[in-house]
Amino acid sequence: MTGNREVTERSSAGPATQTGPAHPPIQAIPVRHYGRYVSAALVLAFFALLIKAFSEGAIDWSLIPDLITDPEIIKGAGRTLWISVLSMLLGIALGVLFAVMKLSKNPVTSTVASFYIWFFRGTPVLVQLLIWYNLALVFPTFNIGFYSEPMNTFMTPFLAALLGLGINEGAYMAEIVRAGISSVDEGQTEAAQALGMTGTQTMRRIVLPQAMRVIVPPSGNEFINLLKTSSLAYAVQYRELLKVGEENYTTSLAIVETLFAVSVWYLILTTAFSVVQHFIEQRFARGSRRNAPVTLVSRIRRNLALRTRRDGGDR
Repeated sequence: MTGNREVTERSSAGPATQTGPAHPPIQAIPVRHYGRYVSAALVLAFFALLIKAFSEGAIDWSLIPDLITDPEIIKGAGRTLWISVLSMLLGIALGVLFAVMKLSKNPVTSTVASFYIWFFRGTPVLVQLLIWYNLALVFPTFNIGFYSEPMNTFMTPFLAALLGLGINEGAYMAEIVRAGISSVDEGQTEAAQALGMTGTQTMRRIVLPQAMRVIVPPSGNEFINLLKTSSLAYAVQYRELLKVGEENYTTSLAIVETLFAVSVWYLILTTAFSVVQHFIEQRFARGSRRNAPVTLVSRIRRNLALRTRRDGGDR
């Protein structure tokens, strides 16, 4: 009886509680990547040696700020921007036109578009610029019936640079636009035709707005590349940024300093339009992705936040 009473009292008291020490929460320790630290140290050492070599070289660094703010160089940067924008607009117009022609079922128009793309993508830009600039050797007079003028007067350095850069850019833009148009599902075109839309209406209202998501990113890269390619216009005597810099160091003999100042202006222009390209891409990407594309700034911010949390966990 006594044993049964002990069992009854023990069972009525409920389950036995564990009196042992509580286990601490599991703490994840990040893996140390020592190879990253070694490679980072080697890269920093290389750049330190490079900076030391240039700082000890025969370069008058005090001249560079004055050259950057030189009025003529600023005007040259403005002409570079102007010719690049106009050439890009001409390239976009030609690109859309020849992309549609290449996708056409008409064998004549598609063949002409293919020849245009093949020729202007297959020859160097510098050669094309020189051909436009020396066109007076082939046609002494520019004559379209109601207007006539000597070709040497008509084909100015600005016009030669515009035609050379713009028509060449049109060949690349034609392939970009063609890829964008081809990315749109054919069912969209068929539905538009079923609603009674013409081919032009379908292209303008249905296809091109959807193709912009594919067209915009490489087009932005093309414009940034065009900003740098415009330096070749110095060969046709157009006074863009590099040509003005060349005229400057021919008289001042500060060759490297002037080229550094010119490089700074190219970096300013390309950086500014890289930021503009980022926001344009974000606008056209609305609704097609949940997260915005990762940029350099956001990547640095994320790595710093991870580093801060990691250091806090280690402490």
